[in-house]
This record gives sequence, C-alpha cells and structure tokens, in this order.
Amino acid sequence: MMCATHPNIVQIIEVFANSVQFPHESSPRARLLIVMEMMEGGELFHRISQHRHFTEKQASQVTKQIALALQHCHLLNIAHRDLKPENLLFKDNSLDAPVKLCDFGFAKIDQGDLMTPQFTPYYVAPQVLEAQRRHQKEKSGIIPTSPTPYTYNKSCDLWSLGVIIYVMLCGYPPFYSKHHSRTIPKDMRRKIMTGSFEFPEEEWSQISEMAKDVVRKLLKVKPEERLTIEGVLDHPWLNSTEALDNVLPSAQLMMDKAVVAGIQQAHAEQLANMRIQDLKVSLKPLHSVNNPILRKRKLLGTKPKDGVYIHDRENGAEDSNVALEKLRDVIAQCILPQAGKGENEDEKLNEVMQEAWKYNRECKLLRETLQSFSWNGRGFTDKVDRLKLAEIVKQVIEEQTMSHESQ
Repeated sequence: MMCATHPNIVQIIEVFANSVQFPHESSPRARLLIVMEMMEGGELFHRISQHRHFTEKQASQVTKQIALALQHCHLLNIAHRDLKPENLLFKDNSLDAPVKLCDFGFAKIDQGDLMTPQFTPYYVAPQVLEAQRRHQKEKSGIIPTSPTPYTYNKSCDLWSLGVIIYVMLCGYPPFYSKHHSRTIPKDMRRKIMTGSFEFPEEEWSQISEMAKDVVRKLLKVKPEERLTIEGVLDHPWLNSTEALDNVLPSAQLMMDKAVVAGIQQAHAEQLANMRIQDLKVSLKPLHSVNNPILRKRKLLGTKPKDGVYIHDRENGAEDSNVALEKLRDVIAQCILPQAGKGENEDEKLNEVMQEAWKYNRECKLLRETLQSFSWNGRGFTDKVDRLKLAEIVKQVIEEQTMSHESQ
C-alpha cells in the first residue's frame, strides 16, 4: 500500500477483510482480499520473446521504468527483495505500454536488520547468500550467535536489477550452473560470491559499451561499490540520445518456451520461505519441572538419573513451541529436501510429517490437509505437491500461533 501509488508499480484498488470458504475447506476463514490493477500485457520474459526486433533502446527504456519503481520503494526505505522478470508486468499489449513492478510478498522496511535470506537464485545478491550462510551456521551451532547479526540492505535490489539487464540484453543469466539442484549448486554460489561473469562475444559483440558498463557497476560484490538507484537513473545508457537500434539476441533465445519454463520452475523451487522465526525449545532441569508423571515416580520411589532433562509435555507454552517447530520442519523438508544415508526425500518427508502430526492432532486444518494429500497416518500414498503442502502448513502455523496468543 505504501508503494502502490507510483505509475510503475501495480496499483492496489481496494482491500477487503472477509471470511471466505473455498471449495476444499469445511468452514470459512478470515482473509484479506486484495483487488489489484489488471495487467494484461504479460511478464517481461514473455513480452521480449514476442518482439522479433527487441532493441537495446527498448531494453534501456524498460530499465528506466524499473529503476523509477525501485527508486520510489527505496525512498520509502523499502527493499523489494525479489526483483526478477516474472515480477515485472506490462500494463497492456500496446507498443508503449508501461512496465510495472509487482509481488511485494518478500518486501520489507529496511531498518538495518534484513537478515532472513529471501531470494530467487538467478537474481540473488552476494550479501543475501552471506546472510543465509551465517544464518545456517548459527542455527546449527557451528558459529556462536552474534550479538550484532549480519545484515544486508536495499542494495540487494540493485544487484538483481543488474542481472535483469544482463538477461534482457542477451537472453540468459550471468550466473548459472550446469547442475540443476533444489539448492544453489556450489559452482553457482561461488560465481555469485566472487562476481564472476562474462560477456560472451557471440551475443555481446553488438551490444554497446554503455550497457556493459551499467551491468558491471551493478554486479559489484561489495554493496558500497555498487551503483545506487540514483546512479542508475543518471547513467548515460538510460539517458542516451543515440539510436541504439541494434536488435538483441535475447528475443530469439526467449522464444524457446522450454528454456523459459525451466528457469521459472527453478525460481519456484528455490523460493525459500524463511520468514517464520526460529522457535527455541526451552528445556527445564528436573528439579524445576511440575510434571504429574515425575510426581508419581517420586511417590513410587522411581527416580530418574541425575543430569537428565525432560521436556514438559503438559506445559502449554513449551509444548506449543515444539508443535510449531515440527511444522516448520515439514516446510523446510518441502522447500529444501534433505535425506539421510540410505533414505530418500519422500521417506524423510513422511518422517517429519509423522512428527508434526503427533504434536498437532487437534488441528482441524492440518487434519483436512493431510486427508486431501492422501495421508494414511504413516506416509503419503500419492505424489505430493511439496510447494502447495508447504504453503498450507504455513497457514497451519499462523493459525496455531494466533490460537496460542489468544489463550
């Protein structure tokens, strides 16, 4: 709502707070319904593929509109954090249709605390990968949690803009890997972290030095060396009076729908939803636990060994933390699958789902979800849409969290 007044950002027409019951649900749920501006011109990739003669001048004009949208966000101290061609839409199918930025699902006000690694791999800045690396190491205890956490800022959007310009000009991303994976392959991560990219002669020989210059200055690993949004808008390539009517190779490459679909599928798989904060389980020493089982053991003369800690299953707050943590494990397994030795990803998903179900049997939404996904109590009998399952489990977490807060 803060950003939507700009002509290069998709407008929000109205917001409704209604209780709505969708066909697969047994009862209505409270929802926010957002009515947005209709964008009939399609995504940036698709539009470029339809242009038989997409020129460098047109790429420059599109870049200027994207930069103006970003400038508006950054002046409001908002980082978009998921800038990519799929989030850039044309208003209509006319030749001079404006391009507009959409999808603020990962956007956040930058208060110097942007830590959670939100990204799509082809467009991710090195600082976001570093935030992810430190986040994972702190979570696993490899390094101590820092009192001043590693953060990144709005400049991550400028890196993504550099990648988008590169793709518009030649038809493929500057950082890619030959090995498709659900996580960023090491070679691709290394290229991003070191800013290693090239301008292959075959596609770039006819592209102006001005265009290459703006790409170089945006794809700087160190944010302080990277162009600011004002620097982009002042760059000669965006303000050139030259014709720049050379036809770009990107349109021809993007006509291959399989290539575009493959890139978009990779984006969807890689969108790691890490917004849910870590829920720490606090274990009490035995002497401070008020647990009926322990009381009974004491009366019967059965004493547990010294130094053993127990999680109090009847302590509501702690028990709810464990229940939510088990649900988070399901989301993590859906988005970034991991399997132990001799175990496949499906077996691991069944295992974490069993744990989540054990602690959340009273949740109606989870029960209905598992039924719809053909859950038999021990595993899924049909192929699971992992992204869809992760989204619904996220709703379960939100519902459970609200329920506990209201008690």
